Parts: sequence; C-alpha cells; structure tokens
Amino acid sequence: MKGLSINARDGLCAALFIALGAFFALQSFGLELGSAFRMGPGYFPLLLSGLLVILGLVILVQATQYEAEPIGPVAWRGILFILPAPIVFGLTIRGLGFVPAVFLTAMTAAFASRRMKPGVALLLAGGLTVFSVIVFSYALGLPFRRFGPWLGG
Repeated sequence: MKGLSINARDGLCAALFIALGAFFALQSFGLELGSAFRMGPGYFPLLLSGLLVILGLVILVQATQYEAEPIGPVAWRGILFILPAPIVFGLTIRGLGFVPAVFLTAMTAAFASRRMKPGVALLLAGGLTVFSVIVFSYALGLPFRRFGPWLGG
C-alpha cells in the first residue's frame, strides 16, 4: 500500500485556512449569534469562518491527490506595486479627494507589470477614475469630496 503523501504547498495553505477559520469561529462565539432571520453580530463571521474551514479541508484533500509543481520565481515587482496601492488610496482620499486618490492608486497598481508603458498607464488610470466617478458619485450618489482640502477643494 502506498503511503500518504501531501503536497507541501497546498497542505500549508490548507492548514493556514483551517487555522484562521477556527480562530475567527472561536472569536465569533463571543458575540450574539442570533438566527438566520434575525442575525446577530457573530452570525456572519461564524458563517464565513465555517466556509474558510471547509475550503481548507477541500484543499487538504486535494493536496493528497497530486504532486506539486515546483514554485517559480516570486513576482517581487507585482508585490511591491500592488500591495501599496490600497495604502496610497487610504492615505490620500481625505486630503486629495476621491478623483486624485483613485488616479494615484491606479497609477501605482498599473506598474506591477513590466509590460506597462507610461502612456497606457495614464489612459488606464484616467479611464478608471472617470468610470469610478460616474458609478460612485453620479449613479450611486455617494457623498464624498471629489477634490480635497490639499487641492483647495
């Protein structure tokens, strides 16, 4: 009989999902759960953490089914541009306003790819900014400053 072998990468991922799901499930028991029709503050976190544990178990079962492919090189450029993008948005939204914050965030994230050219990045950021203003300001009517106090808005 063949011994049980686990794909280390997927096994680690499964263990992380299960551990996080169990941790947040335990935390949600400290809150009122309620019922499906009258949900308390702990109901939805418990539901999500349960789904996370189930997903971890599915990944764990799949980790026993096949051998892992070797992990390729880490895309450091992507990490260094994508991770700071929401931080840029959070730090600039109040001072610069919505329009410049979305534009700067899109410009930051656009350069995660080595193939991105500055002109295309400007078009992408501009298009995303216009689309965001149309959707969030005009269509949804969200009350935010388009231009903030740092720009005299």
